[in-house]
Amino acid sequence: MTNPTVLVTGATGTVGSALLPALKARGATVRAMIRSPFKAMPGVENVVADLRDPEALTAALKGVDAAFLNSPSDEDAAELQMRFADLAHKADVNRLVVLSQYEARTDSPVRFLRWHAEVEAHVRGLGLDHTVLRPNLYMQSLLGFAGTIAQGLLAAPIGDAAVSVVDTRDVAATAAAVLTSQGHTGRTYTLTGPRAVTHEQIAQALSKATGQAIDFEDVPPGQFVSALTGMIPPWQLRGLVEDYAHYARGEAAEVHTSVTDLTGAPARDIADFAHDHVGAFTRD
Repeated sequence: MTNPTVLVTGATGTVGSALLPALKARGATVRAMIRSPFKAMPGVENVVADLRDPEALTAALKGVDAAFLNSPSDEDAAELQMRFADLAHKADVNRLVVLSQYEARTDSPVRFLRWHAEVEAHVRGLGLDHTVLRPNLYMQSLLGFAGTIAQGLLAAPIGDAAVSVVDTRDVAATAAAVLTSQGHTGRTYTLTGPRAVTHEQIAQALSKATGQAIDFEDVPPGQFVSALTGMIPPWQLRGLVEDYAHYARGEAAEVHTSVTDLTGAPARDIADFAHDHVGAFTRD
């Protein structure tokens, strides 16, 4: 697809904000979907729309060749994504790239994986040119625990299970490649880092980068819930506990080469992430 116009949902988020420059570097005309004019992204066309507003979405999709569909952090995220896919199909968008999750399946005990699988199935049923990206646990999720990590503790209910964590910058680079090149119709790509690491190894990488002792502590799920209660909505916390139970069962350790295969660059290691974000984990 030569010089496509690409609509990016979730443009101000971790993946979306990295995707905008990656698309521009590949010659795309980028349209960032934002919820507020006060959150306009620099260097791209901005359109104010919300996944809950079909009229605004229809306007945002006008003249678009491809769209990147990122899941919002809402309990009805699957419904919102499916509605967007319907509107994209109606607007004759040539390609839809759906951001899903590693091991998404309809019979998963993890609600988020079931929701993503539902969206994938709906998009397949529409018959439009689509590609699914299934990233594993984001390295950037560690930034949500930066306060306690900076104090020397990384705690999670995961034991010594390894996870092939992925950097969101690599997710964005892969999405940019798929949105602007051919040969991806109907494909599903699992996105991981170059190796599976335990949380003990993550703590070691952060310790080395910061020059500070950071220890990992395996905590019971109940303690994990108590620590996060009030910080995120209850439905999201319940889903997060299910995610970590999935990781603890060793179900997210497989390494895939899709990042390198599609971008031509090696996937970032946890050591790269720690080095690049050292300031977030360093004590004042």
